[in-house]
Amino acid sequence: MSVPDLPETIVTTKPRTQDDTRTRRLPPYHVVLENDDHHSFEFVMEVLQKALAVNEQTAYKLTFEAHSKGRCVVWTGPKEVAELKIEQITSFHEMRQDGRKLGPLGVTLEPAS
Repeated sequence: MSVPDLPETIVTTKPRTQDDTRTRRLPPYHVVLENDDHHSFEFVMEVLQKALAVNEQTAYKLTFEAHSKGRCVVWTGPKEVAELKIEQITSFHEMRQDGRKLGPLGVTLEPAS
């Protein structure tokens, strides 16, 4: 009995694609301090020292930049932490000697470029 001619079988394998296992970094966000004419320079410095755990010199530099330029980035990092920093900063209220209670400092959240 004769064997019929079969077509030649070609076997190929595809290389495995390697999964992308790199950790995605979350985009950073800026906490921006806005200048205002209501709060005292000393109060703003004190709030930055307490909320951001910065020293007096850094607090002065940030406060002066916000005062002279109108705004200043005071902290940059993950969105959730930036939101917490804003909450901490806005929890402080300045009491004036005449009994007036001023509102919180003006801070905003914006994506870092």
